[in-house]
Amino acid sequence: MSKSTKTTTTGVSLLGVLQIIFIVLKLCGLIDWSWWMVFIPVWIDLGIIAVFLLVYFIIVAIAYFCGTHPQ
Repeated sequence: MSKSTKTTTTGVSLLGVLQIIFIVLKLCGLIDWSWWMVFIPVWIDLGIIAVFLLVYFIIVAIAYFCGTHPQ
């Protein structure tokens, strides 16, 4: 008899850890950065997502205009 188990792991990425560290340091007054600098890990995440979306839409547009889109 075969048992199938499904495990799901969730965690915080390196950028998430950096974000938490930067916020704690800013709130404790140990760094004198602007909040824009503190949230740089968020901007990096958003930039990566934007690049993936841009590549996706370019591929879809090429497929559409080359006539390979599904009917």
